[in-house]
Amino acid sequence: MSELSRLRWLCRRGMKELDVVMSRYLEDCYESASTTDQGIFKALLEMPDPDLYNLLLGRSEENDLELMRFIKLLRNMSGQD
Repeated sequence: MSELSRLRWLCRRGMKELDVVMSRYLEDCYESASTTDQGIFKALLEMPDPDLYNLLLGRSEENDLELMRFIKLLRNMSGQD
């Protein structure tokens, strides 16, 4: 299985809202993203749905500034900011 196929599979979440946001980033931005952003994206795919959902909605935050920068990017892509 190719890396993109594996990531597409991981973008299939238990929450439709997360499916849309994560799949859109994968299809539109992932391949041209920096290795840092690709790594952050992969780490987010490993998070439980409720934690990821709360980050995307701004209900929780992390101390990692790079992670929060990336979350803001995802929010902007989905029209949340």
